[in-house]
Amino acid sequence: MKSRSGMPTEAAEQLAIAALSFLAAEPERLGRFLSVTGIEPEAIRAAASEPGFLAGVLAYLASDERLASDFIAEAACDSSDIARAHIALGGEPWEREIP
Repeated sequence: MKSRSGMPTEAAEQLAIAALSFLAAEPERLGRFLSVTGIEPEAIRAAASEPGFLAGVLAYLASDERLASDFIAEAACDSSDIARAHIALGGEPWEREIP
């Protein structure tokens, strides 16, 4: 089923799971994610089944340009895929703040 972003929900979930795996692959990345989100390591599996968690993973990833860039290179995806997957999973479209 396609979402309002045009990306199938299943593809969005797969990208978000890949992003979570990417974060978990390095202790420093995972530690920062856990610190920023306040999630305990043992609670990730339960949190992953809650609505909005996967969209939150993508929002976290997109909030750090270098981290997002590293993920894009590793996942061989386009930068717009992160935003489209975020929206497909129920996240709100991002608006760039212009001073």
